[in-house]
Amino acid sequence: MRVTDAQLPDVKIIQPSLFEDDRGYFMESYSYKALQQHGISIDFVQDNHSLSLLAGTLRGLHYQLEPKAQTKLVRVTAGAIYDVVVDLRRGSPTFGMWEGFTLSAENKLQLLVPKGFAHGFCTIAPHTEIQYKVDNDYAAEHERGIIWNDPMLSIDWPVMEPVLSNKDQRNGLFVQSEYDFLYKG
Repeated sequence: MRVTDAQLPDVKIIQPSLFEDDRGYFMESYSYKALQQHGISIDFVQDNHSLSLLAGTLRGLHYQLEPKAQTKLVRVTAGAIYDVVVDLRRGSPTFGMWEGFTLSAENKLQLLVPKGFAHGFCTIAPHTEIQYKVDNDYAAEHERGIIWNDPMLSIDWPVMEPVLSNKDQRNGLFVQSEYDFLYKG
């Protein structure tokens, strides 16, 4: 396993070790022990699985307020996504900045999204499946969202007219967002 720091502090890109032969491949998609060896000790409590039928489906930007904030470990098991994180931590030198990553079933990269970041993704292939672990239970009363095309963030999404849920169409602007995350760096 290889763990690389992203440009935004505390965001990590994880590349599992792959063992291939003429039959296919084997990999450990998750190992608490291996992550600990890279200084990542997170107790995940729930696995989520998402299927998006159409390319251009955009989900997000989502986050949960404290005390229900979540760290996520995201991977794609079919298809591909453009995955985006936005730093919501007050006092962070990268507060309000975003970073994007291409995750796919082919490249097998995983993204560790820490608490204090909004998260969203856009499918770039049909029939895309995402699986992700979270370290806190979902709490609807703590869930918040930022509109995908917020002009202040200017995220460079791979679509101009995404497929959105009714809920995501109603997400607010970044400047109106509630966040109570403090940067601890």
